[in-house]
Amino acid sequence: MTEKESFAGKDLRQATLDGHFFKMCDFRGVDLRGASLRGTHFSGCDLREADFRGADLTDAKFDYVMTHDPDYGLTDVTGAKWEGSRLKRVRADKVIGWIEA
Repeated sequence: MTEKESFAGKDLRQATLDGHFFKMCDFRGVDLRGASLRGTHFSGCDLREADFRGADLTDAKFDYVMTHDPDYGLTDVTGAKWEGSRLKRVRADKVIGWIEA
């Protein structure tokens, strides 16, 4: 588990992050093109403008962290790029900016 870590703007192309659990992390603008994110769990993370093009997100989960403030702790994927990504069995619960099937 990685908690409250910042990966903002990092180049993580082709990275293998299968099965990792990220809680309240900053992934704004991260480049994850072609990355393997199978079974990865993003909970309460900021993924605005993240680039998932060509990434494998099979069985990934995007959700929230329960807090006293219902507007805090939500995962945000506003502006993320998804073209060519594999989204098989992806689960999303209370995610801001989630793509429509």
